[in-house]
Amino acid sequence: MSEVIFSIFPRENFVDLGLYQFGWEQCDASQSFGPAARNHYLFHYCISGTGTLIANNAKGESIPYQIKSGQGFLLFPHQISTYIADHEIPWEYAWIEFDGLRVKETISLTGLCLDRPVYKARHKDISETMKNEMLYIVNHKEESPFHLIGHLYLFLDSFVRSAISASSSLINRGNNLRDFYLKEAFSFIEQNFQNDISVEDIAACCGLNRSYFGKIFRENMGKSPQEFLISYRMTKAAELLKLTRLSVADIGNAVGYPNQLHFSRAFKNVYGVSPRQWRYENEEKIDSIKKVT
Repeated sequence: MSEVIFSIFPRENFVDLGLYQFGWEQCDASQSFGPAARNHYLFHYCISGTGTLIANNAKGESIPYQIKSGQGFLLFPHQISTYIADHEIPWEYAWIEFDGLRVKETISLTGLCLDRPVYKARHKDISETMKNEMLYIVNHKEESPFHLIGHLYLFLDSFVRSAISASSSLINRGNNLRDFYLKEAFSFIEQNFQNDISVEDIAACCGLNRSYFGKIFRENMGKSPQEFLISYRMTKAAELLKLTRLSVADIGNAVGYPNQLHFSRAFKNVYGVSPRQWRYENEEKIDSIKKVT
């Protein structure tokens, strides 16, 4: 029988970097998972043994990859994959499922993509730190969400630094003009999301026309400025629903939706339930946690 540790992260709202589930497993011989696809990024690190990943590339073709100890693989949102433990030396691995508004841009620094999903450490000492951060998260699921997110940041830092080549430079990337425009846009949205702002307003604060601004925003963020603005507003709304007793109408107004019907519709499109239902479900979870503790 395989040994496994599996945990689901509490339903919290972390915009830039969020954690969904994580675990560790010593697999049985020929044990497999899939074919399946995730809604978020999923990284497996092979601690010992070996196995095979079969994953769709950018063209939708199924490509096999041999994974051994010290390597890993990154699965992208909606990428179909199957992975199988070796028959003679089945792998032991840890995994983390994560996502966030800045994740796509950060992952691009590693050089991993749909056509190149296999992680090979260029810096072994940093790779060891990354593995330790993954195992720390796996073995400390009882810690607070903020504590675990802090270690998720440390994992991502080690993940990127262990994968990039010496010719790559985070500092140079940070000075990129596109990064400057994105930071200006984020700052404007954070300060004005509660007001009646448009994509044209965001582009104007960066000194760009809407078309060009929309192009570089989507290329870096994986979503349009309008989608980002809605997602940001709904995240703020969810925080207010959980942490305050304000009415749904007042919360909608506080995040830039003076029309309650429009707010409820936008919220449901993001979370799948109405604001009232979301508040009720999360109150139930909080109450149950209090009773247990």
